Amino acid sequence: MDVRIWFNRIWPARVHLIPMLRDNPDHARVQVYGTHPDPAAPALTACDVVEPEPGEDEAFFDFAIDFCQRHDIDVIMPSSRLVALADRAEAFSAVDTRVMCAPAETLRAVTDKSRMYAAAERSRVPVAPWRAVSDADGLRKAVQEFAGTDSALCVKPAGEYSAYGFRLLDDSPLKVSDFERLPRPTASVSAVADALQHAQDRGETVPELIVMPYLDPPEVSVDCLSDTAGTLVSAIARAKSGRVRTLVDDPDVMELARLAVGHFRLAYLSNVQFRYWKGQPVLLEVNARAAAGIYQTRMTGVNLVWAAVRMLLCGDPGEVPRPMLGGRLAVVEDAIPLSDTVIPDSRARERTPPPSPVGAPEANRTLSP
Repeated sequence: MDVRIWFNRIWPARVHLIPMLRDNPDHARVQVYGTHPDPAAPALTACDVVEPEPGEDEAFFDFAIDFCQRHDIDVIMPSSRLVALADRAEAFSAVDTRVMCAPAETLRAVTDKSRMYAAAERSRVPVAPWRAVSDADGLRKAVQEFAGTDSALCVKPAGEYSAYGFRLLDDSPLKVSDFERLPRPTASVSAVADALQHAQDRGETVPELIVMPYLDPPEVSVDCLSDTAGTLVSAIARAKSGRVRTLVDDPDVMELARLAVGHFRLAYLSNVQFRYWKGQPVLLEVNARAAAGIYQTRMTGVNLVWAAVRMLLCGDPGEVPRPMLGGRLAVVEDAIPLSDTVIPDSRARERTPPPSPVGAPEANRTLSP
């Protein structure tokens, strides 16, 4: 059968998922649709059909429903606007499109780090000490509270900003030897406090920040596949060290990932990250979507990405083999040729009728060719 999959605001890293979707164990024919506000976005060149998408939320959802209807999209694999898409999941279901995401309440809980850490503390998932601050006085107080921990401190936005807002708090002066190594994302306590105070004085909205100890490496990123109840089906842990990734078999980390996925009721593809505090793994971050590096898991012989698509459409992931762990790999840059982006005719396209009748239960759909 044909499966039509749409990546909205497609990231460059999503290019690596496309071969995993096409080379699937069910031998389904996959057609990939990509949209982005920038019609010259490089990732679009890997898609079968591309269109520009509106940048504004108000215009996007009218566009999205129309896009799904015109192209008979089976699955949306969101790259952005996850919460808003989850809020409108029923509207997409009405046009026979499934959105691969957890419930909206789950997404709201995990995209706010202060809410996420507080929720984790109510479970059995360990969390390092942390403080939420939103003004200069709060920042200085938090730094003073952590003064006796003998650990470097860091600050990061509580919202979903990837790693862009992360800074190590470092008041030491610049040294000549610093020019002989790669720069680190550092800021002094006074610089961060001044930024918060200036924003407050100008009446700007000040985002909540998290202050916490800088946790010990390695960072272990666990790519998870789970059902809609948060029951873990498969998980693969990647320990990061520079450009090297080790596909680790760590029962303690896997158990914590299982607890986190169940506690937050994560669904389909998610990613749970850990680092170490006083020698023990602690929760760093929860992403209710596929991580940028999930393509690395294909080295284990497991196609988590396709298993999630099958679970969404059919109600089960198919046969998911036990991952082959212990391997090491290097993450390197690659280059892909760019062609002129061709924007297709926006008129409706004809499509071969689906193999199952309209209105048939999703669990009865088949992915047999």
